[in-house]
Amino acid sequence: MCGLAGELRFNDGPSQLAMLERMNHRHIPRGPHADGVFHQNRVSLGHRRLKVMDLSEHSQQPMYDPHLGLALVFNGAIYNYRELRHELQGMGYAFYSDGDTEVILKAYHAWGEACLQRFNGMFAIAIWNQASGDLWLARDRLGIKPLYYSQDAEHLVFASTLPALLEDPRVSRELDAEALHFYLHFHSVVPAPRTMLRQVKKLEPGHWLRVTADGRSCKQQWWDLAFGMQEEDRSRSGQDWEEALLAELRGAVARRNVAAVDVGILLSGGVDSSLLTALLHEVKPDIHTFSIGFDAVNGEQGDEFAYSDIVARHFNTRHSQIRIAPERMLTALPKAIAAMSEPMVSHDCVAFYLLSEEVSKSCRVVQSGQGADEIFAGYHWYPPLADSHDAVASYRAAFFDRSYEEYIHTVKPRWQTPDLAGEFVRSHFAAFGADDPVDKALRLDSQIMLVDDPVKRVDTMTMAHSLEARVPFLDHQLVEFAARIPARYKLAHDGKGILKQVARRLIPHEVIDRPKGYFPVPALKYLRGPVLDQVQEALMGRKARERGLFNTDYVEQLLARPDDHITPLRGSKLWQLGLLELWLQEQGI
Repeated sequence: MCGLAGELRFNDGPSQLAMLERMNHRHIPRGPHADGVFHQNRVSLGHRRLKVMDLSEHSQQPMYDPHLGLALVFNGAIYNYRELRHELQGMGYAFYSDGDTEVILKAYHAWGEACLQRFNGMFAIAIWNQASGDLWLARDRLGIKPLYYSQDAEHLVFASTLPALLEDPRVSRELDAEALHFYLHFHSVVPAPRTMLRQVKKLEPGHWLRVTADGRSCKQQWWDLAFGMQEEDRSRSGQDWEEALLAELRGAVARRNVAAVDVGILLSGGVDSSLLTALLHEVKPDIHTFSIGFDAVNGEQGDEFAYSDIVARHFNTRHSQIRIAPERMLTALPKAIAAMSEPMVSHDCVAFYLLSEEVSKSCRVVQSGQGADEIFAGYHWYPPLADSHDAVASYRAAFFDRSYEEYIHTVKPRWQTPDLAGEFVRSHFAAFGADDPVDKALRLDSQIMLVDDPVKRVDTMTMAHSLEARVPFLDHQLVEFAARIPARYKLAHDGKGILKQVARRLIPHEVIDRPKGYFPVPALKYLRGPVLDQVQEALMGRKARERGLFNTDYVEQLLARPDDHITPLRGSKLWQLGLLELWLQEQGI
């Protein structure tokens, strides 16, 4: 797990090695153990390394193989690298390291772009070809690892984080009105390739991008997710599906235990993380688990310790229960915002930030339960879709933060756009590959929302403290299998039915038969005191007025009665606006 950066120039202008060093410096939290720079001709590559797979110096990056004529920087983890290494050795390749980095380099030489199909893992990859001068960028199937880039007539620059990319003064800070539209409708999700800045893009999940030495580019999607049963599935009973799913889950969790360091569990007390604890316990009995909690606000509970304690006792884990005082949350909030590559409105960003801070003191790698709701239909908006006569309208009513009419009232005229988010959902639902309305929503959520909300949140906040988070529910083999399971098995038992049935075999029933929970941070739903003051100052201050994003009367309505303006996903509309302004100011935009 690391931070990567680089530049490919399309002319013979001066190299920007000082800029690359600054980008590397930005990535120190992502890779505190080592750093390096590679420069040759028109390419410069930078890297910060977190040692997880190979603790020796042999896997140092950037990795350059003069015999193959390839240079590589890589962020992520390839869980099946040992099997691929053995296969490559059989083809005549020799290895000097014991990590996954060298495997990627030689797999690319052996199989070209097709090597991606062989990788099981999470990754962002950049490979430079010495002979052609081309640069090849690739991102994993479900976008678990980030990759930002900006290209103009003279150069392409890329990085693991947007703040690192902004170390290049040539990258424009101009905002993107279309991205703002999605941010305000789609629970802060801005679908790739867009970001909040017009000139900064993010590579889409399951895509690769090749840029030639003279600046021509070619992008290709190398993975997609198809829904619906295969021929072999038609005779499966409900119990057959459960047995097959349990086997897939066991494989996904076991693969993510591959590391040269101990692997822990982020245990919220919900079904997903509790099930991961049970499955990892099958692989190794001694597990370190971690839970976090906050003070209640307005009678809304701020922790789920009662449930996480049940699981910790049941599996006899080394359990750390972390309670965060209000003043510590307030101190951490600006730091969490500063860590964001893009503004993320979900309340639990600061929870993950603080949890990661504590976990990183005793653990370098953890498994986390993100993705189960999007893969197994755990959210409240899926059941209504099963009988809906207008799936797009049903989805929009349950998920969108505001109507299009309210959006027009929210932003000033120069930032207004047509109903892009609505059209985006209609187009996605109409695309080939998913026939059932529930499957259409699951496809959208797993390939769009999941990438730029839960997954990005976990990667950003764990990496802010040099902690690698692995997400077994997003193992691509498990995800592809889950897409074949009929929706009725997922919708049962108020959502995630088949997953709960599997869980009953392994974890205490008290954790399953209870209301759905989430990482609760009530202080960011019900804005009070210093947080409310901070948001008001940001939205009504000079910088916000000069920027001119939001209508003043709308902001004043939210400030007057913030508790009355909550989104369908239980978020504060005031916090959404305030967070964006705070993030822009933090980035110097």
